[in-house]
Amino acid sequence: MSDPLPLPLYSAAQVRDLDARLIAAGTPGFELMQRAAHATWRALRRRWPQAGEISVLAGAGNNAGDGYLIAELAQRAGWAVRVLAVGAPEKLQGDAAAARDAALAAGVVVEAWGEDTELRGVLVDALLGTGFAGELRPHYAQAVEAINGAGLPVLAVDIPTGLHADTGCVAERAVRADLTVTFIGLKLGLFTGDAPDWVGELLFDDLQADPALVARQPHVALRLAGEALPRLAPRARTAHKGSFGQVLVIGGDRGFGGAALLSAESALRGGAGLVSLATRPEHLAASLARLPEVMCQPTESTYQLPGLCQRADVLVVGPGLGQQAWGRSLLSAAAASARPQVWDADALNLLATGCVELPADSLITPHPGEAARLLGVTTAAVQADRPAAALALAQKYQAVVVLKGAGSLVAAPDGRLRLCDHGHPAMAGAGLGDVLAGLLGALRAQGLEAFEAACLGVWLHASAGQRLGAQGRGLAASDLIPTIRQLLEEHAPCLQ
Repeated sequence: MSDPLPLPLYSAAQVRDLDARLIAAGTPGFELMQRAAHATWRALRRRWPQAGEISVLAGAGNNAGDGYLIAELAQRAGWAVRVLAVGAPEKLQGDAAAARDAALAAGVVVEAWGEDTELRGVLVDALLGTGFAGELRPHYAQAVEAINGAGLPVLAVDIPTGLHADTGCVAERAVRADLTVTFIGLKLGLFTGDAPDWVGELLFDDLQADPALVARQPHVALRLAGEALPRLAPRARTAHKGSFGQVLVIGGDRGFGGAALLSAESALRGGAGLVSLATRPEHLAASLARLPEVMCQPTESTYQLPGLCQRADVLVVGPGLGQQAWGRSLLSAAAASARPQVWDADALNLLATGCVELPADSLITPHPGEAARLLGVTTAAVQADRPAAALALAQKYQAVVVLKGAGSLVAAPDGRLRLCDHGHPAMAGAGLGDVLAGLLGALRAQGLEAFEAACLGVWLHASAGQRLGAQGRGLAASDLIPTIRQLLEEHAPCLQ
């Protein structure tokens, strides 16, 4: 699938530093502001070519400067234009003041915004930009509420006001944009946390920045996309089932057998050479009927597990495991095995209680609630800064972490961070985490290291959901499995 956006993701401070580097290298700040205005004006005309009118809500910084220059361009094109000044125009400084003067010279009407001001046309949010942190001041909060309540098209310049550029968190309120045009470098907060509900369509313009200079700028994360994704090697024509590892799925207490079956099926279709399932004896018939290719091992006692673990190359532990005595005993036995492991669901809930230690070379896949229990904080605290939470988990447990949710994150103990911006709200249903866990086990069994397996698996899982989500509601977890298989073949063909 095509992806027009660059891979690096930056903090707000890193983008400001990059902007300063561009200016120091010889591009005047006002010229960069003009380029941003032209990029935004082009995007606005493409999206709403017949609008004919804009209202620019401007703050008191460089984001406002962009807004004044957009107003100038619209004025010169013959559109009806107003700048509604939420921040005092006379207090603008430097390039932003020059932008204000250019707009006034072009005949743009500038008036003070008030709660009774009528909003018309396309609304351009040029209030605060990436410098926002904390809570909006009352006057700005009222302007944001007016924008959101107007029922008019909304374009955000660089980032919607009220959205934190580093975390994607909306503390109280933010502009809900239909289109966001962002510049120079992609901000991490545009892709995770609350961001997907506020950014709308996202367009990027590098403002003609020198690629060599940009390449030297540190970033906080990379997007999972395209050629940067890990790949499974093509298979030799003489390959056999023993060449691609054996995955053992451990889970499925009474009443939860479906979770373990989903995970086992996903491991099988994800390319593992052999798949075994250690589950309650009550689930043997269902396993044989649904998955005759999987070696189902009815497991009543912990004593049966060490032998199964010894034959496996990778363990997937937790789908449907439960937190009762049976699940706790199987988890303890798995933790004692010196095998690469993927822990999900109740394995993570039990890990959070401290009754077991996570073995080395493990990969954990918490959703925000599980992440909160593992860190001893609230779910709201995790969601307020998802990148920090993912990295904290990786450090605490010395494991690769997949923090699930909109803008899923993959974090490693060494500080590497990856973000997946694929997916679809149709994926909000039971069992999808079980499918992901089995897929991760399969990728590990085929030779990928934990971080590589997590990156590729998360992308495949989310991309399958995005492709199927186009059909609407009612997406079942098992629907993903054939599409994941298809996407894996498209990305990394089985034969050279």
